[in-house]
Amino acid sequence: MAIVAGVDFGTLSVRVTLLDSVHGRLGTASAEYPLARKRDDPDYATQSHSDQMQALVRAMRQVLEENHIDGSDVAAIALDTTGSSVIPVDAKMQPLDDYYLWCDHRAHEEAREITELALAEDLEAIHWCGDVYSHEWGFAKLLHWLRHNPDKRAKFATALEHCDMVAATLSGVSDTTKVKRSICAMGHKWMWNAKWGGLPPQSFLSKVDPLFDGIREKIGGEYLTSDFIAGTLSEKWAAEMGLRAGIPIPVGAFDAHWDAIGAGCREGDVVNVVGTSTCIIAMAKKTELVPGVCGVVPGSVHPAYTGIEAGLSATGDIFEAIARRAGMNVRELAMGLVDYRAGQTGLLRLSWDNGDRTVLVNPELGGVTFGWNLLHNAQDELFAAIEGTAFHTRIILERMAEHGVPVERVINAGGIPQSNAVLNQIYADVLGKPVLVPDGTPTSLGSGIFALLAAGAFKTIEEAQKAICLPYRSYAPQAKSVAVYNELYPLYRKAYFALGQPNAAATPLGMVLPELRRIAAAARA
Repeated sequence: MAIVAGVDFGTLSVRVTLLDSVHGRLGTASAEYPLARKRDDPDYATQSHSDQMQALVRAMRQVLEENHIDGSDVAAIALDTTGSSVIPVDAKMQPLDDYYLWCDHRAHEEAREITELALAEDLEAIHWCGDVYSHEWGFAKLLHWLRHNPDKRAKFATALEHCDMVAATLSGVSDTTKVKRSICAMGHKWMWNAKWGGLPPQSFLSKVDPLFDGIREKIGGEYLTSDFIAGTLSEKWAAEMGLRAGIPIPVGAFDAHWDAIGAGCREGDVVNVVGTSTCIIAMAKKTELVPGVCGVVPGSVHPAYTGIEAGLSATGDIFEAIARRAGMNVRELAMGLVDYRAGQTGLLRLSWDNGDRTVLVNPELGGVTFGWNLLHNAQDELFAAIEGTAFHTRIILERMAEHGVPVERVINAGGIPQSNAVLNQIYADVLGKPVLVPDGTPTSLGSGIFALLAAGAFKTIEEAQKAICLPYRSYAPQAKSVAVYNELYPLYRKAYFALGQPNAAATPLGMVLPELRRIAAAARA
């Protein structure tokens, strides 16, 4: 038997779960940290590395104490984080600024410049991230930081993804050249791929902006999948957390990718990690480009498969915003939604409140709702927003399937599906497939599985999943609702592509509102 710690850094808190190889989850604790926003700049979102590390210490000590576990018995620690959350550091690995968090969207212009040059030069890497480089990703954020912090450029040594920075910190790495970097993070957000020799060529990067001169060498180190070890726990952080020094820390990854592993993902599965946003994760033996999908990276989820990542830029954030405008919380507003029927609101809501991550990759979009009348209320909008996120997910899954990604099972993971049966049923009805939901919280189980591998408790991910992953609750499609959503979906799809693309062909939308009224009347009858 081996006891390990699985760590998950989310947007607002860190969760630590203790597992053993025989009994599974022993206990979980979490600790919060602040998210810095600016009212006059809705694109701004940062977090302090120090705040996050101290939260990790609090959560670790709490879970050890509450479950009466001696920290010296913990055999490994593994961590996943948000991404792309980028931090610039100096030559001694000291932060020069806070993290540009995954939801920091200031780098619009930088992302546009990278995309335009990459397409003009037919850079192979741009095709592997959906032909659009996102403002949420590493190079765009780093260039924005370099442009807006001229006084700190002389001290800049490298930039790190959150998962690599935490692993390096815990391992006591003080030399930027000794950092182990996650293929998951660098492949999905920094255009790294062994296929073309790693990062894009320096000539391309310098042409984007001379501030990138020499950047390819600075973002060096070993690039590894998560079956490799990033380092071992230092004396300093072992003492801080109450653990034993020298235990292994595997190379980290993004939270959604390891959440998929913790939810039992296998080839043929699509895992919707539904939280503040949605990350959609799939695995395939075959590596094939998927237009508009923001990452196709060998080894990023499971070292033996190609990982495919897509998603919605906002999901829970949309629900929260609707409730906030109504002066309520989501739980209060959602009461009664179980009595709603498919299409009854007469509303059709596009989930672009924070832009579009997939398949349009367009940060300039905003939320759109068709069909308002004088009697609609916030609860109607919330139901329509859940339907809208399901329709958007269907567009993504159809795009994946068109390009050879097997979509056999749908698993709803993340925090929201655990407490929102209405959402799970709507997804089953919109997608026309059974939706499986882990019977319990799978967050940090994925990191626990990689910690167990690092500790030698299991030989394969599949062996560990069989022992650790939770059973499923299943939501079966309901024929009447499926029929309604099959009428609504073409309207959603038509509006999605007509309004979401700057150069879209002229598309008649005059049927949308009458059709919404007709479908709503039939649903209420």
